[in-house]
Amino acid sequence: MKLSIITIAYNAQETVADAVLSVLSQRCEGFELEYLVIDGASSDGTLEILEPYRHRITLVSEPDKGIYDAMNKGVAMASGDFVGILNADDLYASNDVLQQVVDSLKRSGSDSLYGDLVYVDREDTSKITRRWTSGSFRRNAFLQGWMPPHPTFFVRKSVYDAHGLFSLKLKSAADYELMLRFLFKVKISTTYLQDTLVRMRVGGMSNASLANRWRANREDREAWRMNGVTPYPWTLLFKPLRKVSQLWKR
Repeated sequence: MKLSIITIAYNAQETVADAVLSVLSQRCEGFELEYLVIDGASSDGTLEILEPYRHRITLVSEPDKGIYDAMNKGVAMASGDFVGILNADDLYASNDVLQQVVDSLKRSGSDSLYGDLVYVDREDTSKITRRWTSGSFRRNAFLQGWMPPHPTFFVRKSVYDAHGLFSLKLKSAADYELMLRFLFKVKISTTYLQDTLVRMRVGGMSNASLANRWRANREDREAWRMNGVTPYPWTLLFKPLRKVSQLWKR
C-alpha cells in the first residue's frame, strides 16, 4: 500500500516544522509514504524552514485560491492508494499514527478511515484544551450534527477520482461538504480508529468569531443543498453544540 500525506501551508513559519517532522518521523513498515507540501507562495520564512527537508518531500510553492484549492492540488498530485491531509498548524499525535492507519485499512478493506483529535495550545502542544472523540460511524448521525474531524480523515484516491474534490464555492465548510458527500450521500465504507491521531492547534478559521461561526453555519446548510439532501430542522443547530461537550473531555 502507498499512503500520500498532504500538508497545506501559507506563511506558516511558526508551525510548519512541527507538522513536517511529525510526518517524516512516522514508522512506516509494510507501506510506502509519499509526502507532498503545497505552499501558497509564502512570503515569510516558511520556504527557508522547508529547505532542509526538500530531499524527503515534494514541494510546490505557488499562488492559489485558498486552502481548499491547495488541497485539491495536493490530491490531484497524489499517487498513493489513500490520501490524508495535515495542515501546517497540526501534527500527528505519535510516531505510530500512520502505521495504525495503514494496518487498520488493510484489515478492514474500507474506503476511508477517521479517528479522534485533540485541540492543543498554540505554544505548548502538550497542553490539551479540548478533545474530539468521534465515536463509531452511523450514517444517520450526520442528521444529528455529527461529523468526523477532517484532519483524521483518510480516503482512497479512487474515491476522489470518482466523486470529486473540495468545492471552491465554500470558504470554510468544504471539508464538511466533502465528508457529507462521501459518507452520507455516496455511502463509501469507513472505519473508526479509536485513538487520538492528530493534535490540532486552537484557532480555526470557522470559530474565530461569532460572524465566522454564523457564516460557517450558512455554508453547512449550503453543503446539504449542494448534495441534494435535506437535514433535519435541528441538524445544523446541533453541529456547533456538539463542540460544547468536547470541553468536558479535557
